[in-house]
Amino acid sequence: MSDPALSVSSAVVPSGATADGRGMPARKSRRSTWPYLFVLPAVIAIGFGFIFPLVTVIRNSFYSGTFYKLTFVGFDNYKFMFQDDVFLTSLKNNLKLLLTVPFMTVVALIVAVILNDGIRGWRAYRSSIFLPYILPAVGIGLAFSVFLQYNGGLNAILRAVGLDSLAVDWLGSPTWAIWSVGAVVVWQQLGFGVVVFLAALLSLPPEVTEAARIDGVSWTQLQTRIHIPQIRTAIEFFVVTEAITVLSWVFTYVYVLTLGGPGNASSVMEFYIWKNGFAQGSVGLANSAAVIVMLLASVLIFAYLRLRSRPDAQARGL
Repeated sequence: MSDPALSVSSAVVPSGATADGRGMPARKSRRSTWPYLFVLPAVIAIGFGFIFPLVTVIRNSFYSGTFYKLTFVGFDNYKFMFQDDVFLTSLKNNLKLLLTVPFMTVVALIVAVILNDGIRGWRAYRSSIFLPYILPAVGIGLAFSVFLQYNGGLNAILRAVGLDSLAVDWLGSPTWAIWSVGAVVVWQQLGFGVVVFLAALLSLPPEVTEAARIDGVSWTQLQTRIHIPQIRTAIEFFVVTEAITVLSWVFTYVYVLTLGGPGNASSVMEFYIWKNGFAQGSVGLANSAAVIVMLLASVLIFAYLRLRSRPDAQARGL
């Protein structure tokens, strides 16, 4: 026999509601707002630290004048930039620096493969190669500004071994200045690539390597057909990262080593932005150049994401 009191209670309280008259869906609705409250500070920080400056840069690229007085000029800043020899030279120099990325990748890959073979003292070699990456860029620039002078250490070495004809003014020559900056960037960034590739190689399953060696593959075949294809994602990541670096993170080296000279021979887009925005007060031109840099970096990031979304990459869980 059922209890009459329970029957009356179940008849009075609506379905889906609690005894105090509040429904479960409403309680769940209030609970669902808590996760958003936890992430709200991070969203606000991103908004003020990234989204707001980004919108401001894009907006100011359509204006001309100083920080205190801006005048709307539409696309005139962009038209002027692509007729400005200094900007075109800066853009070409950034594209020249992109040529250092494949060279840097190949050298870092070779060094990582050699260290992965477990040669004696490989940890010490890894640390010494990685050390330049954590050194301050200003200190590196000052050191190389002395080393690459006409009477500096590099030319002294060349003269000592009888190669006087190769001794040039590496930082004062319009031909060699930007390549000297690129060489310093390679020297500083190489250790990052070695560590990334070495970490990827060390994470590979040893069973595959042992099976290949039992089958009698050569050392070269082991690296080119087994090891390197398995770390393709790490290689792609490094290439995109370094491409963005040489597009938007070389200002310090240019400023310390050459100050964009001789003339504008070693100017890059970052230096062009600084010169117009801070040294000359041309806010519109500086912001327009910054938008161009952002678009180039976005193209690289989009290409990397497309590579990551390939079916073969997804099948490997990458």
